[in-house]
Formats: sequence, C-alpha cells, structure tokens
Amino acid sequence: MSLARRNLFKDKTRFALSVGGVALAVMLILLLNGLLQGMNAQISAYLEHAPGSLVVAQDGVRNLLGATSLLPPGTAGDVKARGAAKVVPILSQFIILDLHDKKQPVYLVGYDRAQGGGPWQLTAGREPRRDTEVVFDRILAGRHNIAPGDTVEIMDRDFTVVGLSEGTTSWMTSFLFIRRSAAETLLRAPGSASYLLVIPSDRVGPDLLRERLSHLSGIEVLSKREMIANDLKLFGRLFSAPLQMMTAIAFLVGTLVVGLVIYTATVERQREYGVLKAIGARNGVLYRLVATQALIAALSGAVIGVGLAYGASELIMALRPQFLIVLEPAESARAILSGLGMALLAALFPARAIAGLAPAEVFRR
Repeated sequence: MSLARRNLFKDKTRFALSVGGVALAVMLILLLNGLLQGMNAQISAYLEHAPGSLVVAQDGVRNLLGATSLLPPGTAGDVKARGAAKVVPILSQFIILDLHDKKQPVYLVGYDRAQGGGPWQLTAGREPRRDTEVVFDRILAGRHNIAPGDTVEIMDRDFTVVGLSEGTTSWMTSFLFIRRSAAETLLRAPGSASYLLVIPSDRVGPDLLRERLSHLSGIEVLSKREMIANDLKLFGRLFSAPLQMMTAIAFLVGTLVVGLVIYTATVERQREYGVLKAIGARNGVLYRLVATQALIAALSGAVIGVGLAYGASELIMALRPQFLIVLEPAESARAILSGLGMALLAALFPARAIAGLAPAEVFRR
C-alpha cells in the first residue's frame, strides 16, 4: 500500500490530472442521471398532484401530455352513475404563446376550482375567479418578467395574471390554469372535457369501477400510474437514450484517464517491478500494487466528483430554473461504485504490461 502511494504521488501533477479526470466524469454522470430524474419528476408532476386514482380519456388516448383528447358528451354522468365518488373534469390543450416575440409552448388546463385539477401550490396571488383570469407558472413568468396584475394574450384573448404556481414547469413546457368555462370558449368546445380525474367510491373500488367503465364506448380508462408511465415512456424514448449514451461515454473517459496515468506510471517503473519479480514477488502482488494505485486515483476522483455534482446542480438550477436536477443519495453511492469500476478496468492495462515483464530483459536495458 505504501509503495503504491509513493509511486502514485511521485508525480503530483499527473496524479492531480487523473483525479480531476475521474471527478469530472463522475460529476457528468451524476448530472445527466439527475437531469433525467428531474425530467421524469416534471413530466409526472401534474398527475401526481391531481385528484383521483383513475383517468378517463378519449378512446385510443393513453397519454396526458402527448395526445389530444375530447370525451363524448355525458361521459362524466355515466362515470358517476357507475360508482365514482367524485369526477373531476378538465379541458386541456397544448398551445403556443407569443411572449416578447418568442414562441413558448404551454399546456393549458381549464378546471373547476370547486372540484380540483388546478394548481396545487401558489407562490403568489390566487386562483382564477373569472373567465378573464389565469394562473401562470412562476418560472415561466420570471423568464418573461410577468407579475400578478399583468395582461397576457392567450389565443387572441387577453387574460389577467392573478397567481403564480410552483412546480408546474419543465425545460420542455409549462402549465397555465384558467377556468374551465374560459377554456371551453378558447377551444370552442362548450360543455366538453378532455379528461376525467376519477375518485372511486369506497363501496366500488378502483378495479371494479374500471371494469364497469370498460363497457362504455368512446372512452379509455387507465390508472394514474399507467398514464404517468405512458408519458414517461413517450418522452423517455426521445431523451433518455441520448442521456444514457452520454453517461456511458463519461464512464469510458474516466476509465481511460485513470488507465493512461497508471499505465504510464507502471511503464516508467518497469525496472522497479523487475527487481520485485527477481526477488520473488508473484504477479498477484504486483497486480494488487497496480490496482491499489488505480483505486486511490479513481475513488478520490469519485468522491470529489460527487461534491462537484451537487455544487454544479445548484448553480445550473439557479441560472436555468426550468431544468430540475434530482440528486439522490443512492445515485451518489452508485457514482462511487462507478469510480470503483473505473479503477478495476483501468488496472487491466498496466497489469498486462507487468504480466509480460521479464526481469532479465529489464536488467539488460
């Protein structure tokens, strides 16, 4: 162990570069995984906070954010009659706002304040009481200098911002909330609903109610968990694969950095390893020596990388609050294990050099 440390710290600059390379790789791995977790949390935020355990949509529609739904007239009454304790209708649609000459996609939700389905947390103001009022997402409002009392144009109609909601944004879109009657006018769909958020009665329960509703025509019935999973699958298919590929590249870069440093240090000290082999040191002892050097460098970098990731995530979210980065302790532990994996893989390269080392050849040089 002491020999491994002496070899590793003999060239402090090279050791610092190896630790720094691993730290940056681990930081990138954590940030990418945290960004993916944050994206998933933002995608599922609305349904996570919405009432009910079942979601009724138009026939063939199995997503909230990735589809347009319009239920047949009278569906709410039919659902209620089959054993629902409460039915919460919402009328929703993706729309494009023109904010300061910039196109901004938003998800517009029309809801009945008395029933629910609107914003779950307000940081300022109140919920809409008139058809000319809107609750804006706090982060979107901050990016465009919009405050309660300001007027914004939504689909050629002026609305007064009366509240700011929290937790209703993502890097992709933000939620706006208006009265359902206002949404009916904007979308030219009087008396319509896009989705029903259904609370089953204690007497019926979600499974039996879902079975009863399956006999109704023109609708699709899913649990909230299924609807969330479908949204995550839809958007995850677009974004998770590139993020996972970048994570794999970061792991490979960290491994190569440590491997290159340890390999160089091993080659430079071939004579010393030849002496050790000449006096009887087995290859296993030398392998442990090389592996220990790789472990010291990789694990030191991994620990530093975890700290850098937490600091960088706070900075990113402060500068770009639409990006949510979720760093969990389990992910940090996996990052440390990634450092261990980097060390073990990196030790393979110099270990092969030692395995083929002949002491007699070393002494002839």
